[in-house]
Amino acid sequence: MIKRQNRTFGLSAAVLGAAFLAGAACGAKPPAPAPAAAPVVSSKPSGGVTLPADSPKLRELRIETVRRESVAQDEVVSPGKVEINPNRISKVLLPVPGRISTVQARVGDSVRAGQVLVTVESNEASDAVGGLRQSETGILQAESALTQAKANQAKAQSDYDRTRDLFEHRAVAQKDVLNAENVLIQAKAGVEQAQAAVKQAKAVREQAERRLGLLGITKNEYGQKIAVRAPLNGKVMDLSVVAGEYRTDTATALMTVADLSSIVIAANVPETGIRFISLGERVEITLTAFPGETFSGRVARIADGVDPQTRTIRVLAEVANPGFRIRPEMFGQVRHAHGAALQPVVPAAALIEAEGGTSVFVEKRPGEFELRKVTVGTNSGDRVAVTSGLTEGDRVVVGGTFLLLKDQETRTP
Repeated sequence: MIKRQNRTFGLSAAVLGAAFLAGAACGAKPPAPAPAAAPVVSSKPSGGVTLPADSPKLRELRIETVRRESVAQDEVVSPGKVEINPNRISKVLLPVPGRISTVQARVGDSVRAGQVLVTVESNEASDAVGGLRQSETGILQAESALTQAKANQAKAQSDYDRTRDLFEHRAVAQKDVLNAENVLIQAKAGVEQAQAAVKQAKAVREQAERRLGLLGITKNEYGQKIAVRAPLNGKVMDLSVVAGEYRTDTATALMTVADLSSIVIAANVPETGIRFISLGERVEITLTAFPGETFSGRVARIADGVDPQTRTIRVLAEVANPGFRIRPEMFGQVRHAHGAALQPVVPAAALIEAEGGTSVFVEKRPGEFELRKVTVGTNSGDRVAVTSGLTEGDRVVVGGTFLLLKDQETRTP
């Protein structure tokens, strides 16, 4: 029984082995090969990336040629705030006490120099007209007195000449000559006094005329309204008067008018950087309200002292403001550059911070890009100076660098 089982097992094994050999001899199908992998971007050992000529990514890359520009070697960047130019602001005051008749300007209005802002009813106007008329009467009286004094002088001179002639012919005594001479001297003094009175009367009239001019009224009418006019071209920044109220305080401003065609940027510069700043030098200003724009100005004033709390020095830069785009109280930055030199410059978008350093992608040839480490210097707006790693003429990727970085991360060995 046992022997039959062994024979059966041996026969089965032999049959299976023969079947296997027969299958191999008849050319049985081998396992199907793995599907071909999709083409991948090749990577250079140095960290570069190569894209095939038909890659759509090439159309998304933006490449610029490196050029040399003038770059400041030393600079100070300080926060700044826009302020009204102190040389172009005026407080409008009431010239005389009186009742406010009309207010012809509102906050935010643009006004021209000489434009009427407020009218006032005041007794000072009538008093000024009356004072001028009195001065004119005084001049007439003084001139009349001068005419009389000159007539007296002429008579005294004639009497003196006749008396002296008679004395020379021994017709009168010497005392008569002396008396005539005294009368002549008094007459001359009277003329001098009358001339001084005329001069004084004319000075009074000139003062009265100036007063009328300051009040802006004429001499022909009593009860005129006094017009308060804009002292300069500008905008009404604030207003503290209404029609109908009576004002006696001539030291309190009715409104403020500021010329915003020129404003100042006030910056607090650290005392360690004040040596780089001088009066009249050009500065660059960027404002939070206008990202990407740069405004130009010049240093108009440097404070004489240091703030003991912040250890900074206040610097004012004057900036032209056509169109009044820049408004008081805006915030920004003031850049003071010093000592310029020509250096390679690239847009800030080209820089890549990786592996503890700064790099850029440089196009070696069409479709082939090298990741190159660089050393950067100072920046001017959105452009950065490169002190080493690039030369003028290199072609640098400035847009779409993330596509090359992604390919670099997923590259095959």
